[in-house]
Amino acid sequence: MSIDHPMATRPPAPTASRLPIARGPLSAVVIDRLTGRAAGTTVDVDVDDPLGDEDLHLALYVCYELHYRGFDGVDDALEWDQHLLALRGALESAFEGAIRDEVPTEPIAPADVPARLRAIAEAGDAQIATFLGRSAERWHYEEFMIHRSAYHLKEADPHSWVIPRLFGPAKAALIDIQSDEYGGGDVDWMHAVLFGRTMELLGLDARYGAYLNRIPGRTLATVNLMSLFGLHRRLRGSAMGHLAAFELGSARPNRLYGNGLRRLGLRDDVTVFFDEHVEADSVHDMIATYDLAGALALQEPILSADIVFGARALELLDARWADRVLGRWRAGSTSLLNAERWSTASHP
Repeated sequence: MSIDHPMATRPPAPTASRLPIARGPLSAVVIDRLTGRAAGTTVDVDVDDPLGDEDLHLALYVCYELHYRGFDGVDDALEWDQHLLALRGALESAFEGAIRDEVPTEPIAPADVPARLRAIAEAGDAQIATFLGRSAERWHYEEFMIHRSAYHLKEADPHSWVIPRLFGPAKAALIDIQSDEYGGGDVDWMHAVLFGRTMELLGLDARYGAYLNRIPGRTLATVNLMSLFGLHRRLRGSAMGHLAAFELGSARPNRLYGNGLRRLGLRDDVTVFFDEHVEADSVHDMIATYDLAGALALQEPILSADIVFGARALELLDARWADRVLGRWRAGSTSLLNAERWSTASHP
């Protein structure tokens, strides 16, 4: 790597986080189940906006987190609790159904998948990156990092669920990408570690899950999408289409993020996370598009439409997230939630 070693000290060890404050009946049922305050309660998953509802996406995020690092004081055995799995299934059904209503599956020949992925990525806008790179103030960057912490403090983990579900060239390509994401054997170069260090240098709390109460539903939805795809074998094609689009749309925004921090006069060590992504993702985009997604489409032609669906779903939810964040910023207000908005009655 051409970038200097990123740090002498590391951010806090990634321990389990505290359970968040509930945002409504769905997340309250999940949290109550995890704290032993409720038995097998059923609820009606009926919300106006399944793509960004605060209650639905916090509930789903908490359910998914049981498969990652869990929560402080919560029994690990609850990862496979039948009542939570049933509720998670209902939440997923509402979420996935709403996505498919917006981006219905489009038939495509396997050989055409790479070109379609590139077209989807090129059609996406970089409005958040452009704003941060050219005109943002430091507080905008701090909020951006808080939003992104929901994913980047566990960066690459959702896509890694797919490794045992692939074979041959596609599997080799995925492992190649993930190896870089995890630092190629050097913990200090793990992307999640680099992100945590950047948070610390900006004066933020880099503990895993520290800002969960402040992260809006539309942000959580972008992470829930990855977990939905990664945890279901039937959606492995969608997960790889998501990853390909993610890598294809990464280098330019990360260059803008780094340049914006330099514009604000911040030191080079603050930009390492973004600069590393410019370098790594300039290679990953080709591997993900052709060696991974393209190879998978040829190996399993039935997955071709799913691969494209995963990329389009990413663009849909990212655009909704960006619209919300920029709308708040342009109005001169915070894009984060006020944790006091939620009743503390449901907090464990």
